[in-house]
Amino acid sequence: MRRVTEEARGAAGAEDSFAEFGLTGRPGTDEFWAAVRTPASVPADDGGWVTLFLWRGSAASVGFESWSKPVVLRQWEDTDCWYAEVRMPARLRVTYRFLAGDMAYADPFNPVGAGGDRSVCATPDAPHQPHWPLIGADDVLPVPHTRIRWAGERLGGRRTVRIHPVGGGGPVVLLLDGDDWLYLHPAMTAFDSAVAAGEMPPVTLVFLPSKDRAAEFGCNPRLWEAVRDELLPLVAESGVPADLDRLVVAGQSLGGLSAMYAALEFPGLVSRIACQSPSFWWAPGALDRTDLFDGPVGGTIAERLRESPGLSGLRVAFDVGEHEPRMLPHCELAEALTEQAGATVRVSRSASGHDRAGWRSALLRDVAWALA
Repeated sequence: MRRVTEEARGAAGAEDSFAEFGLTGRPGTDEFWAAVRTPASVPADDGGWVTLFLWRGSAASVGFESWSKPVVLRQWEDTDCWYAEVRMPARLRVTYRFLAGDMAYADPFNPVGAGGDRSVCATPDAPHQPHWPLIGADDVLPVPHTRIRWAGERLGGRRTVRIHPVGGGGPVVLLLDGDDWLYLHPAMTAFDSAVAAGEMPPVTLVFLPSKDRAAEFGCNPRLWEAVRDELLPLVAESGVPADLDRLVVAGQSLGGLSAMYAALEFPGLVSRIACQSPSFWWAPGALDRTDLFDGPVGGTIAERLRESPGLSGLRVAFDVGEHEPRMLPHCELAEALTEQAGATVRVSRSASGHDRAGWRSALLRDVAWALA
């Protein structure tokens, strides 16, 4: 149970206002701010956690990635200290940022960042994420030296695709939404660490950026025709060691939907996939619905799986966040139908919502499994 309730705190005095979270001193003083390290969590009486967020400045709120609506911060007396005590469930890792006016900011008291304006919070019982380094909001992430300019005829437009050989290079791992894995979460560094630790074989990472996610990832054959006929030949000509005969496609959300679609429609190209929180609610016109989830369970993917003649050559890892319950019916049906069609299937649940902060551990683990 919590050691100090909100009501009892008022009688405890300003000096002990946040003592239950390991903070001492009078809120708003320079001494107080110099010692602040938040978010900080204490056990709640329901088995979850109460997590303290602090902001120094003017009125603001804390916004979470998919898990919760923004929470308005309260001012501590007449000071520059604004705070929120947020109830969180057990096992949660979530991306968040402070919203002040029209601006968004990373948490200056949290060393775990995700890009310039986001931070990552994990409850004390959330599983550790090995290989992912602590990246602050001001840190510049390393990017691969090799890049190719892809002016695709099928998709149109120009893209910069980065390529990184890990451990000398090997099977190609195509990372959909590649810019997120370059500039928000340091996948290049994490894969380097996992390969060096012997947890996966050497691979060649190909970071594929998207220009229009809804159009490209919504079961679009042109994307995968372009990957097959345009992008992969450019990778082969890049001079980077890359085994194109063993390709793993890793995608999240709509990217996970697209990875599964590729495995069903382009089996000669894609036979190993890692899908985190795949958008299996998708069907033509689904993005026009007021409620994305209010459609046939499993959407287009479930329909295609029921018609599949067999998937014995497919190896697929599925992962969904524990805290995105409306995704579960769609994903559970697709998982079951995939296994019934003869594919080799791995199913897991991450301690997160619909959030890359949770997907990143599954990414390493599931790519390694897909190549096993």
